[in-house]
Amino acid sequence: MARREDGRDWAYRVDPYGFERPEDFDYASYEAFFSRYLVVLTRRAIKWSKLLKGNNSIQKSLKVKRYIRKGIPNEHRALVWMIVSGAQTNMEQNPGYYHRLLEGEKNAKLLEAIKTDMNRTFPDNVKFRKTADPCLQHALYNVLVAYGHHNKAVGYCQGMNFIAGYLILITKNEEESFWLLDALIGRILPDYYSPAMLGLKTDQEVLGELVKMKVPAVAELMERHGVMWTLVVSRWFICLFIDILPVEKIFTDPGSLSMATINKLRETCREKVLSQG
Repeated sequence: MARREDGRDWAYRVDPYGFERPEDFDYASYEAFFSRYLVVLTRRAIKWSKLLKGNNSIQKSLKVKRYIRKGIPNEHRALVWMIVSGAQTNMEQNPGYYHRLLEGEKNAKLLEAIKTDMNRTFPDNVKFRKTADPCLQHALYNVLVAYGHHNKAVGYCQGMNFIAGYLILITKNEEESFWLLDALIGRILPDYYSPAMLGLKTDQEVLGELVKMKVPAVAELMERHGVMWTLVVSRWFICLFIDILPVEKIFTDPGSLSMATINKLRETCREKVLSQG
């Protein structure tokens, strides 16, 4: 039986993803909110179940786009991500490839770099601790090793451990996490993790411009104190906000700005980055 503290189930101190809740976590407010939000989640799950109808395919449409932006229920999230990202297709077209990468010859420097970050990945998540059974560090190590040998131009850099770790928490599957990581780093954000990191630098500039537009007081404060945006936000972007945002907000609604506005901002900021050499 689970140990109880102050009449509260000890297991309740850990969220469904394995993250420990802080000592000052407001359980009463959480329960009040979740009792209301559960109705929304249930309704949303039913809609997604009808949309999928037991199939492993989704036809892109405005309806699907709207559903995704509102949030994909946890029980459907792995499947939907695999389908819409193209990871499912790549995995099916390359059977056994992931396991062959793990069985092949290894780069010693790559392995050492990955091992160094194992204990730094989600230290507040009980599933990644060495005492966990199973310990997700093993799956994380495999995914990063396989990807480093798959994409030798990128190999491994800090931040990828949080991305891969989060994908493992959602999919509960090494191979699916590998192919989702490939979709993100190899195709969706190919210039984030390249040696020049042009995409990363561009989006940091975009954020700076957005702050000037939306919260100019913050931008003025940063300028007055001579604080560079890169010092503050580089970790946010390199980890894709995974160790910053609540789990349920990762890879969801991009906000109120249209993609046309965001793309125009990115192009302007990219030119600025390139002009700086």
